[in-house]
Amino acid sequence: MATRKRVAVVGTGTVGSQAAWRLAARGAEVVAYDRFAPGHDRSAAGGETRVFRSVQTDDGRYVPLVRHADALWEQLQAETGRELRRLTGALIMGPAQDHEMRTVLDVIAEHGLDHEVIDPEALAKRFPLFRVDDGDVVVLDPRAGFVRPELTVQTAARRAERLGADIRRYTPVREVKPVAGGGVRIRTDTGTERFDAAVVTPGPWVGDLLPDLPWRVDVYRAISAWFLPTGDHPAGEERPAFIRTGGTHFYGIPSPDGLSVKLGLSQAHHKPVDDPNRLDRTVAPEELETFTAMVRRHLPGLNPDPVRVSAYMEGYTGSTRPLVGPLPDCDDVILLAGFSGQGFKLSPALGDIAADLALEGRTSQPIDFISTLDRITA
Repeated sequence: MATRKRVAVVGTGTVGSQAAWRLAARGAEVVAYDRFAPGHDRSAAGGETRVFRSVQTDDGRYVPLVRHADALWEQLQAETGRELRRLTGALIMGPAQDHEMRTVLDVIAEHGLDHEVIDPEALAKRFPLFRVDDGDVVVLDPRAGFVRPELTVQTAARRAERLGADIRRYTPVREVKPVAGGGVRIRTDTGTERFDAAVVTPGPWVGDLLPDLPWRVDVYRAISAWFLPTGDHPAGEERPAFIRTGGTHFYGIPSPDGLSVKLGLSQAHHKPVDDPNRLDRTVAPEELETFTAMVRRHLPGLNPDPVRVSAYMEGYTGSTRPLVGPLPDCDDVILLAGFSGQGFKLSPALGDIAADLALEGRTSQPIDFISTLDRITA
């Protein structure tokens, strides 16, 4: 009988919780560590909702990974009986000549994705919340909607525990050190343990834990703001998620309560975070001016004054492609970091890929474009 591999998971957030689930489901002996606890609101996995979409605006190579994630979202929901994702559809809107809108149409054609192009007159009737500019293209992605990040992280972590994983809450990892001859040592404030492999998903703390990483991950402060409609929304009708490209790039997600709408801006509007342990959570009034302007221009059905604001952290690489794979000269340490806003919709697939790499040393998933192998800079 083959010996079970002992695998550490460092960080049980967006991807780490999913990696713990997939590893435990495949029979590994899993010990997972978190400086807080699964579902905390200190980093990207917060804010009640995140977008899931099949149609991509920046790189069609994500489509196979999204399809793998799609199937795993269904599996996790079936195993746990929790509604982690709701498919409301998503509108992608922007100028016809915008690079991202051209990419949307190219990706749809290349991968044969289900979609609908909606003309402005039809948009006004079907989705009166939105206002588009002359020359805009509107595409409906029906295999899209929102996921619930905090609920998902907690649910994946609990599922991992039920499958035998040991999750050590409020236990920050101080060092991840490869062992000569194979394996990894994990040091915490209470001692050191040895593992066959480690999946490291530290989120914005990647620079703290791995200061000598050859790739740069910059941390940014992302603001989310919630807005109420000026009138009643028809009962029983789902609002779609949406993305607007060109000019002020922003996205919106209907809240699970069916009333408020959460809005967020692209990285260009985020402030850098020097120390992830000292995130400024206070949102100044002037930081809401961009939100107010875009609501008045493109979302006339919403009150331009938000009812709630929050700040989170996200890690970005220079290429905006995440880092997925082993550390240089150490196949036993699998890094997943710098998701650059792409992480949550892909998180079950990324967790499964992490399990592949930790247990088998390879994956059948097409990750060449995000793999750490042969990437000198990012």
